Amino acid sequence: MGRGLAQTLDALRAQRGGLAPCRFDTVDLPTFVGEVQGVDEVVLPAPWAAFDCRNNRLALLGLRQDGFEAAAAAAAERHGAQRVGVFIGTSTSGILQTELAYRRRDPHSGALPADFHYNTTHNTFSVADFTRQYLGLAGPAVVVSSACSSSAKVFASAQRMMRAGLIDAAVVGGVDSLCLTTLYGFNSLGLISGQACRPFDAGRDGISIGEAAAFALLERAPARPRPGDVLLLGVGESSDAHHMSSPHPEGLGARLAMEQALAAAGLGAADIDYINLHGTATPSNDAAEAKAVAALFSAGVPCSSTKGATGHTLGAAGGLEAVVCALALQHGLLPGGLNTRTPDPALPVHYLVDNQQAAPRHVLSNSFGFGGTNCSLLLGRAG
Repeated sequence: MGRGLAQTLDALRAQRGGLAPCRFDTVDLPTFVGEVQGVDEVVLPAPWAAFDCRNNRLALLGLRQDGFEAAAAAAAERHGAQRVGVFIGTSTSGILQTELAYRRRDPHSGALPADFHYNTTHNTFSVADFTRQYLGLAGPAVVVSSACSSSAKVFASAQRMMRAGLIDAAVVGGVDSLCLTTLYGFNSLGLISGQACRPFDAGRDGISIGEAAAFALLERAPARPRPGDVLLLGVGESSDAHHMSSPHPEGLGARLAMEQALAAAGLGAADIDYINLHGTATPSNDAAEAKAVAALFSAGVPCSSTKGATGHTLGAAGGLEAVVCALALQHGLLPGGLNTRTPDPALPVHYLVDNQQAAPRHVLSNSFGFGGTNCSLLLGRAG
């Protein structure tokens, strides 16, 4: 969709997506992907060369947008570098680096090449370690890898550490990059669509995989927030453990996560002005989420999934969609879902196909992952 807030907002307003036929690496699958352009040309600065992999290059692209490095540095100056934590969600991390290394194994011994460094590339902690070092921070660093809820749950992790008095600010977000394991793995499960995905459409038939990097800086809200400030009002988490790859058919865990987010914020269902659905475009996922939403909210609350524009960015989805929700709050835009031509009449939600201009005060962002790990973020606008 673009780099940074301005390009992302412009794409949302124009209802312009980034999904295209898959041309990634050696992948030979009839599917669409959301590939970030220019990642291969990114060069990590020399002090962090050992972290070089697609995932950390993508992270660097994200960190360099919208003055984020300067904002993190200012937070470290205010609070002390040791009082700023780093909480990143990812699912596959730098697994592509291992895939590439296996192509260069020694033909006789099978040994991986000497220039392959698992610890700073494939390792899931790599992206948090790189982010902390690159930003010059010294607080706690944590990676959450809970499938597709990963970078929503990091908001909760950071919030808990703040409340415990261990930190005063946090860099949170998600980074996930394309790799063959993900594409062929989801294909083997029969979950990949042969076209750009169509969330909540009557003819939906699977996901489109994307990649993304998204970051936010969390600090304690002042006693009097400035008008327009985006506030993290509530987080809800649940684990229904219904099945390794299928959601609870009644959306039990999803409903629990949304209920907890509302309770944490001290709000009722009628206070929510927009829901950014998890909306993966698989028949079972969308049906389960629709049941959970319908059980809590009136049929009139506007909903949509932005995965029709970005694809499912897996471990980065929660962070990316939190940014979309922040833009919705700041700019009065409820984004319509791309590619959805005929909203499924069997799914009892008010699904937006076209953008709506509005002035939302409270929005909910859903992220539900494999194994029944669920998270809902409730964001609000001050003023």
